[in-house]
Amino acid sequence: MLQQNDQASCEVKSSSGPSLSADALSRKGLLRGAITASLLVLFAGAAALGMVQPSAESLTPPEQQLVQQVVPIPVDATAAFDTPAADETPFIHETRIRAGDSLATVLKRLNIADSSLLSFLSHDPNARTIYKLIPGRSVQSATNDAGQLLWIRYFYSPNTETAGKSVARMLQISTIANGFKAEEIEQLTETHTEVAVGTIERSLFAATDVAGIPDAITSQMAEVLGSKIDFLRGLRRGDQFRVVYETRTNEGRNVGAGRVLALEFVNQGKTYSAIWFSPDGKSGSYYDANGESLQAAFLRNAIKFSRISSTFGLRTIAGFQAYSGHHPGVDYAAPTGTPIHATADGVVEHAGWKNGYGNTIMIKHSSKISTLYGHQSRFADGIAVGTKVSQGQLIGYVGSTGWATGAHLHYEFRVADKPIDPLTAVAMPTSMPLSREQREQFTAAVTPYKQQLQVLAKFQDAVSETSSVASR
Repeated sequence: MLQQNDQASCEVKSSSGPSLSADALSRKGLLRGAITASLLVLFAGAAALGMVQPSAESLTPPEQQLVQQVVPIPVDATAAFDTPAADETPFIHETRIRAGDSLATVLKRLNIADSSLLSFLSHDPNARTIYKLIPGRSVQSATNDAGQLLWIRYFYSPNTETAGKSVARMLQISTIANGFKAEEIEQLTETHTEVAVGTIERSLFAATDVAGIPDAITSQMAEVLGSKIDFLRGLRRGDQFRVVYETRTNEGRNVGAGRVLALEFVNQGKTYSAIWFSPDGKSGSYYDANGESLQAAFLRNAIKFSRISSTFGLRTIAGFQAYSGHHPGVDYAAPTGTPIHATADGVVEHAGWKNGYGNTIMIKHSSKISTLYGHQSRFADGIAVGTKVSQGQLIGYVGSTGWATGAHLHYEFRVADKPIDPLTAVAMPTSMPLSREQREQFTAAVTPYKQQLQVLAKFQDAVSETSSVASR
């Protein structure tokens, strides 16, 4: 449902500047007719998907707007309420994990300084999950009126499906008489739909940060359109995006992002779209506006948001100018520990040390095609010879083992055991097309999303034009 306050205001999260309301634009006297029409359509289109206004913490300081309404309460009315005891109303503190955070920095932001707690967390096997810090996830703490810690909750998995219901899995550390207790807890979550728009100025993450989009959604955006847009080298200043996505909450608090539902990205003047569609209501995939599958047989990159440090073909080894040879793959420079993902479905045929490649995984995809991932620091849990992996699955982490001169992934694409350039390799067939019946379902299911994206595009154009006029 579209959330509205008493002032009937509506905001769309945007990375192109402060959020603008219809009243604000009217006061400026700029594009009154265009803005009013766009926002009227925005209200109508939002009802189909349920826009959720952004929370204050999801916006950067310049974008925060405070609306406060004070409602007087009759003196007699207060008698109907009992004032709870101080120890019955804990103080809740919350922070979100940031890239590069350690457990110590997270606890510091929660104002927790207890050496015995850190000792417990490092030794109790039931508390190990708290060391797997995922950027964007929430960590909460509760204290009583005396400042004593009651519990800590880490929502590490907000999107788990159990018996058809969405639940958040969390680790709870409780204070008990003789120390602490760690336990895994599941709680039902509520799903909300949000929308946002943005314009690329420096990078995709910079633009989505300004728009208040969770990092997990940003990564999904790159994955969904990764077969159409080169997010490593192909973005240009002025590129735009519109996105509809899910968020999860528990007891009114954000516990993580859900799935990208609809996405439109304008890259170098060309528009690409992606809409989630599940024919059976269980499994699904992304399709463009015409119902064509976006799932390529092979992902463009095995690492998200890295850079190519060495291409396929002849090269000279740095520091060994007298030596040159054929480089059979592509090197992606990235910090040690960066996740590596399988570029296609297949079966692991090698997982171990391989001469100059160091720690290496080789995956067989068909009778002739295989891929190789070299110089890894370690493999993901469960990866071994014979393991079936799916496209995008975590298989290992970047390292510098073998004959590597620095941390990077060496990636090879082989046909009949012969390496070919993965950047120019002919794309494999996509997944099976929709049947006639499924296409009818698709048309009905995606119509609201198409309308929503059209509304967001009009809104974005109006804001851009207003900003342009204001800057003159």
